[in-house]
Amino acid sequence: MRQILRVGFLITFLAYAVTSIVADNKIICYYGSWATYRPGIGQFNPTDIDPKLCTHIVYTFVGIYTDGRVYVLDSWNDLPSGKNGFGKFTSLRQLNPNVTVLVGMGGWNEGSYKYSQVAGNPAVRAKFVQNMVAFLKMYNFDGLDLDWSFPNQRGGVVADRENYITLLKELRQEFDKNGYNLSVTVSAPEYSASASYIIPEIIKYVDYISLMTYDLHGTWEKVALLHSGLYGSGKDTDIRVDTNVDMCVKYWLTEGASVDKIILGIPGHGRSFTLSNSTNNQPGAPILGVGNPGPYSQEGGILAYNEICEFIKLGWTVERDSKQRVPYAYQNNQWVGYDDVTSVEEKVNYAKSKGLAGVMLWGIENDDFRGLYGEKYPLLNAINKAYKEN
Repeated sequence: MRQILRVGFLITFLAYAVTSIVADNKIICYYGSWATYRPGIGQFNPTDIDPKLCTHIVYTFVGIYTDGRVYVLDSWNDLPSGKNGFGKFTSLRQLNPNVTVLVGMGGWNEGSYKYSQVAGNPAVRAKFVQNMVAFLKMYNFDGLDLDWSFPNQRGGVVADRENYITLLKELRQEFDKNGYNLSVTVSAPEYSASASYIIPEIIKYVDYISLMTYDLHGTWEKVALLHSGLYGSGKDTDIRVDTNVDMCVKYWLTEGASVDKIILGIPGHGRSFTLSNSTNNQPGAPILGVGNPGPYSQEGGILAYNEICEFIKLGWTVERDSKQRVPYAYQNNQWVGYDDVTSVEEKVNYAKSKGLAGVMLWGIENDDFRGLYGEKYPLLNAINKAYKEN
């Protein structure tokens, strides 16, 4: 009997230990609400999310008006009068009471101008802070993830750098009164971040910072590059061309970010290109432009991981860059650089080795969430698996 009790205690202890290992590290799952409009088996809704695989889930996006009001970008999809995306998303707490449920504001399509206008006007800024608190209460979110893309860029002004800090400070003050979380999603590479952020000041007011350590390369470089390589290729001395995840993390830490607030971004999508010459298919090959749209994401230059899995099943060739530690695939003149289970696990281990606060997956709708090519959520499960391993 005593032996049985010991075994039972050991099992309970080990289960608790594994849970604690994951809980001590943030696994932030970003949900692109537009995926509800994807066709066929690519359609993804809040009910497709497994919140037990995440410590935080983020509903993206809402926007902002220049007068400080919160802008619901898709009222039919988001509000109770339509598909009630907000309500279905926050109801995921029923499946995981410990998950933190956030709303994301901003994103690339929102631009910078409106945020610059609000942050630069003290009266409008104060109004926005109050409106944001009211919004979180109304729709039952636990906090805000601010993705202003980007201060002092894309229609912004130099004063945005200081005004961004003031905005975060005032949000923090009001959020603390109500027990809300405040995080930011930021541009990761030095060539962009140095123009937008006063890093030591940001750290003072946010719970964590999600680095967009992906989309580091694209068609603007006229060659096919791996958009989220863990390390550099060593082939190019141009720091911008050789930008990589490790370089971004080191920049933020050197500039004053604390490791316990940095979240490493992992993409659930690949960057695709149309090659100039189908026989020249190695990283750095010249391109004609973006790759063909995928059947679900339907955006040129972007392929969701589940689309990439389908193409590989249909015979695309897969290779792995030994220096950058990520795969790429190609067929004829179509080429994509992406992350798979192996590279995701390596990135999590990298985050662990640096003592970072955790990782985020952008976005979970791009994973093989139906398990059509193996287990469900292979990328998200790879993150969880890597955190459970010593």
